[in-house]
Parts: sequence; structure tokens; C-alpha cells
Amino acid sequence: METDLIARAKAWLAEDPDSDTRDELAKLVEAEDLTELAARFSGTLQFGTAGLRGELGAGPMRMNRSVVIRAAAGLAAYLKDQGQGDGTVVIGYDARYKSADFARDTAAVMVGAGLKAALLPHPLPTPVLAFAIRHLGAVAGVEVTASHNPPRDNGYKVYLGDGSQIVPPADAEIAERIAAVGGLSGVARPESGWEVLGDDVVDAYLRRTDAVLTPDSPRGANVVYTPMHGVGRTTLTAAFARAGFPAPTVVPEQADPDPDFPTVAFPNPEEPGAMDLAFATARRAGPDLVIANDPDADRCAVAVPAPSAEAGWRMLRGDEVGALLAEHLVRKGARGTFATTIVSSSLLSRIAAAADAPYEETLTGFKWLARTPGLRYAYEEALGYCVDPEGVRDKDGITAALLIAELASELKESGRTLTDLLDEIAVRYGLHATDQLSVRVEDLSVISAAMRRLREQPPAALAGLPVASAEDLAEGTALLPPTDGLRYHLAGDAGVEAARVVVRPSGTEPKLKCYLEVVVPVDSAAALNQARTTAETTLAAIKADLSGAAGI
Repeated sequence: METDLIARAKAWLAEDPDSDTRDELAKLVEAEDLTELAARFSGTLQFGTAGLRGELGAGPMRMNRSVVIRAAAGLAAYLKDQGQGDGTVVIGYDARYKSADFARDTAAVMVGAGLKAALLPHPLPTPVLAFAIRHLGAVAGVEVTASHNPPRDNGYKVYLGDGSQIVPPADAEIAERIAAVGGLSGVARPESGWEVLGDDVVDAYLRRTDAVLTPDSPRGANVVYTPMHGVGRTTLTAAFARAGFPAPTVVPEQADPDPDFPTVAFPNPEEPGAMDLAFATARRAGPDLVIANDPDADRCAVAVPAPSAEAGWRMLRGDEVGALLAEHLVRKGARGTFATTIVSSSLLSRIAAAADAPYEETLTGFKWLARTPGLRYAYEEALGYCVDPEGVRDKDGITAALLIAELASELKESGRTLTDLLDEIAVRYGLHATDQLSVRVEDLSVISAAMRRLREQPPAALAGLPVASAEDLAEGTALLPPTDGLRYHLAGDAGVEAARVVVRPSGTEPKLKCYLEVVVPVDSAAALNQARTTAETTLAAIKADLSGAAGI
């Protein structure tokens, strides 16, 4: 075992093209650090529908140039087997450590395999890459990003020629070809031959953002904006200027790309403390709303003034923003299918029904949402919104920001706010209160143990509400393919569904996620406060009971 581990590490070292990871691995071999070597050589990073994502470092269980070259070679082989060997692959990247290297390696592998490659000109938002695939008529796209993961991570996301992320069976077919790649010496990587695109592709994306807004709509909302140390600032501020909004006040400490994300524990607007600097800037600037992108700017967070809150501001949940954007689009006369995921609020179904619009639910992720036939609008509770599927068939934090700013501007002209509209929605459709129990783990076996416990000993009631039905989503349903998840419907008075719980492992982070929704009927605006109190109490009780049932 020990001899074999050292031998495998030395073989990897011999063909590693990166001096940084060579030095790192050489030190581990010299020190005979078997624990760390075992962690890095216990298997390989698995390519799935989310592509690759993991910690940077040497070895097949880390993100590095050797792993990326093999992934690119597998993707190239897949595309050639699909009869697309003469097509173009467009490649984008964020500002994380090694992102530019991984992007150039991908371009070199594609050219070496006989395909054409087009590299975006500099670090740009993921939605620009998703747009560029169809804009350029590419057969596939690659985005090098770990989105809102910690600084030590990077990732590799694959899109096909329709501009949406891969789904089964493409992921397994690409993974098979990655596994078949032998030594790196057999992967041709020329020094040139790919195209580095100019900023005209960014200009084309910005022109497309015009489609999001109603001509001559109000544009008066003042915004504080943070790109969260990521790549969104230049594109978002250009889009706002093009649309005629006041220039956003950018949070200075988080304005520029920085792969260390020094002011936040995790570069995710949903994480505690991540919005503190934005709220401090807002207290000085006094805007109408605060907008944040995650580091690759495919997600959009929104906060509103809240005098009773300690920070003076309140982050809206993704479900709240999802409902606001849906209501805005309905009022703008948008036609087509409205879609969300099984873990998002059921409120969208009620908004769609009232507008006589088709409605669909999919599994979690835009890889599924983007494939909804006739899609007009899609969102997921994790701050992802697709408001222009004809332009970007993925979540897009830039166009979502434009649309929420337009809505805030229209409300401002009539002396109202986003909070006022949320209250109106609650009175019309009932208060749909959502929350999440999210547990980050070091040991992934904790997640599998919790799922096993819930399957073997399912709860009969949560928060005193009987479980009217329980579904093991691993078995699939008439409308959904199988996925590792559990869904509980909780009955209220007269058997009417009062709450819903979905439990699933995260697909991109070491987390167990539990999505909770409570629906409370509201007779009038005067009853809203009591409804919120009831919802908060019920959500807290569900959290407590679910934690006990799952053993977490």
C-alpha cells in the first residue's frame, strides 16, 4: 500500500505540467506524508452534471492542470463522437487562482484534438459565456469557475451547443471518455491556434440585455452594489449605464476581483456576514435597494431597507425575489412557461395560475430548468434567475439585477417599495414563508448517514403537523427523474397542505440541505404580522424536529 501510493504519486509528478503543483507534490513525497497522499490519490474527482469542482492542489482528487487537461480531452472526444469534431468550443473563466491556466489548457486541448477554440478576452461573468455559446454558434462551452465556493476551490462547468448545462446521459458519456484518457504525453496541446475573442462579445451580451427592460420604463432606483470580490462589477455597471439607471454605488472593499475573497468567510451572499460591508455602505449612501452578485455573477441577491433590523437592511430570500420578478413579468405581459425547482416555493405556481400561464417544476439546478419547453421565466431559491431565456439559457445575475431595479423604479414612482409589493402578494396568494436548514460537514459520511436515517425511520409529524405523504425522490416520479432526495407534505386544518419539506445533499458543496415552506392564509393586510409570527414559529419547530429526525 505504502509503496504503491508513493509510486502513483511519483508517476503523477513526472507528467504534471504545473511547477506549483509539482513542487507541492514533491514535498509530500519527500516527507512521505502518507495521510495527505492518500487523500489526494484515493480516487479521482468525479465528473458529473456540475462538471468538476474541488480544492486546488496536486493529485487526481484535486483541481489542477493535469485533471483539467484530462477533462478537456474527454470532452473533445465526446464532441468528436457526436459528429461535432469541426465545431467551436467557447471558453470562459473567472478570477480565481488557476482559472486562466485551466482555460488556456482547455483551448489548447481542443485545438490539439482538431476542434476550434475561442477564449473569452478576460475574466467575465458566467452568463456572458452562456450567451456566447449560442451567439457564436459553438458546439459546446466551458466555464472555469467555482462560483461561490471557498477561495481554495475551483471548478469546470460544461455547456452544450444549446447554451444550457449538461444533463444525463451526457455527463456519464463525457466521464467515460475522461477515464479513457491515458498519459498526458498522449494529449496534444499546441502552443497556439485558438482565438482570443475581443470585447465585441461582451458588447453583444450588453446589447441583449436591452430585451429585459420595457422601453421608456422608470429607471430611477438608486442601488448599492457588491460583486463580492468577483468579476461582475464591470459588466453590471456597464449594463446599468446602458439602461439609464443611476450609477450604482459600489462597495469599495469588494469592488475588484480578488481570489482570496479577503472580507468574507465564504463569497456567497447567503452566508452570514457576507453582506455586512454592503449594508454598511448602504447606511451611508441611503439607496432604494442593495444588489449583490456572487463571484461569477450568475446569482443575484437583493436587500431592502428594514428599520427594525440590526443592520437596517434585510436580505430577501431567493423565493421572495423569485416571486417579485414573476409578478413584474406578469404585469409586463410576459407569455410562456414559468418554472422553478422542487425545493423552491410553491408561490410561483399560484402566480402562474392567476396569470393563466403554464407552470413546471424540475429537479434542482438550471441544467433542468433551462430545458423547460416554452420557457419564459425560471428561478431557483439559491438566488438564481433566468429572465431572458432567449438570450441566456442559464441563471444570470446581471439581467436579474436590471429587472429588479426596473421593478423598484416603477414602485418608487408610485410611492411604494419592494416590501409593499411582497405584502400585496402575501395577501393575494397567502403568506409563503420559506427557510433552510443547511449543515456543512467535513465528513461526507455524515450526509449519507442522515439520509439513511430518514429513509429507515421517517418522521410521522413535524412541528405537530402530520406527514400526509412522504416521497423518496431516488425512486423518481411521473414527472421527475430519480434524484437523491426526500419530500414530505405536512397537513394542516381540513387536510389542506400547510407545509412542505425537501431534504437533499448539495450537488456542489459538502452540505446537507433541508428546504422548508409554510403556507399561512392571510385575510387582509392587517393579518400579515400574525401570519408571519405563525410562520416563523412553525418553521423553527420544523427545523428542530427535522434536525432530531436526521440526527444532525
